[in-house]
Amino acid sequence: MFHLVQVSFVFYSNFRLFTPNLVPPKIPDGERVDFDDIHRKRMEKDLNELQALIEAHFENRKKEEEELIFLKDRIEQRRAERAEQQRIRSEREKERQARLAEERARKEEEETRKRAEEDERKKKAFSNMLHFGGYLQKTEKKSGKKQTEREKKKKILTERRKPLNIDHLNEDKLREKAKELWQSIHDLEAEKFDLQEKFKRQKYEVSLNIDINFSTALDSE
Repeated sequence: MFHLVQVSFVFYSNFRLFTPNLVPPKIPDGERVDFDDIHRKRMEKDLNELQALIEAHFENRKKEEEELIFLKDRIEQRRAERAEQQRIRSEREKERQARLAEERARKEEEETRKRAEEDERKKKAFSNMLHFGGYLQKTEKKSGKKQTEREKKKKILTERRKPLNIDHLNEDKLREKAKELWQSIHDLEAEKFDLQEKFKRQKYEVSLNIDINFSTALDSE
């Protein structure tokens, strides 16, 4: 019996359990004491307490394992969420880079098109200027010819202006000379008027042709 009690105390000490102070029961005087029953009840009580402690220990272990599993799940979930966020950011960055590349390509294409159009406009303007320059040269040649003709006419008029020699003429001859001079003046005025009108028409035609060619050059640009 005492050996069992010692084993019980050794068992408790191995599990590092707290053993309360045992107070021996009071035994009434004159009654018979059943030590076996007392020891049995005490052992049952100790075993029940030990069983309760073991169950509590495993219950705590179970809770700890559940908490550990929960934490692992949370960690995996957070890891998956971070991976998904990283994937989304990566896709958005790729889309942004693609948009930037597309925008750069569009701008380069637009600039190339504008440069080509500008070069084409310059070529057309240069070609029109060449044609216009040729037209001006032709006009200047015509004007030169007209100037030459004008000089010829001026020379003819100068030759016509002969000094009057009327000192030896009598009255009748003077009248005839006056009529002759008046007729010459009349003819010269008529010729002058015709030349002025012709010059006006030619000047108007030149101005009109210049305006038409200049407008054509602007429209072609």
